[in-house]
Amino acid sequence: MLETGLIVTLIGMGMVFFFLVIMVLSMFAMEHVLKFVNKYFPETTQVALEPVKAGNDVEIAIAIAAAKNR
Repeated sequence: MLETGLIVTLIGMGMVFFFLVIMVLSMFAMEHVLKFVNKYFPETTQVALEPVKAGNDVEIAIAIAAAKNR
């Protein structure tokens, strides 16, 4: 009985290890594929809008509201 449990455990752990190795190798392969594809089809970047700088009064009002809410 102990021998059967040990065999099942080793088979299970071996399958998990095999799956993890395949997953890591596929991730490395995907990295190289995406680098190659990105040379010919680069990602488009959008210009982010800069946040509006609040005046000192607005910051004080926000701090007071936050303090009252607590």
